[in-house]
Amino acid sequence: MRERFAKAPGDPYRYGVYLRPDPTTCAMVTAVTSQLRAQYGFVSAGAFPPHATLVGSQHINAPVEAIVEAVTDGIAGTSAFTVHNAGISGLGVGLVYDVHHLADGTTPNQALVELAATVDKAVAPLVTPAPNPDEHRFDRATFRAHLSLASHDLFERPDLREEIEEYARGLPVEHPDRFTGDTVTLYRTRSDDWTGRWWRTLTWEHVHTWRLPG
Repeated sequence: MRERFAKAPGDPYRYGVYLRPDPTTCAMVTAVTSQLRAQYGFVSAGAFPPHATLVGSQHINAPVEAIVEAVTDGIAGTSAFTVHNAGISGLGVGLVYDVHHLADGTTPNQALVELAATVDKAVAPLVTPAPNPDEHRFDRATFRAHLSLASHDLFERPDLREEIEEYARGLPVEHPDRFTGDTVTLYRTRSDDWTGRWWRTLTWEHVHTWRLPG
């Protein structure tokens, strides 16, 4: 039987550490997700601020100050880097902007991979068990940096997958092909029930921003 997350200490909150794109790219993500909501009622990707997840949905029963300190110490010495946006692509069931690779489109952006690994290592000692959902831990083999455009809604409506992509590609939205990865953010998220359609009740608040030196 599934258990509601309210039974775990620190619930109903989760924490995510994200790489925030430049303002123009953020605006383009918002334009696409807003259109998918207006036309199809899709809400999961747009429920979050535009971001590339470094560490997501972590159950942490510790003071916010401890999280900020851990990430601050962890990313000390990390410099800004260029992030390349290859445009709309499929990822699993979802639709994303692919920001995982270098300009050649095939080589992983090692600076971005290392940043995610560094953040995961920093917050891992603070993560506490919770009944559900599955753990969201960093894995080099499966990590794919992306900006979500359509996600969990497509588990419910897989029949719309091709139509959603055609619609998104047809929007008059021109994203920059690159941006400087220099803004790391901490957000606290909340949902009434993490075991169900959590994106239907998701709310979030910005907690902290770090700027990587250029």
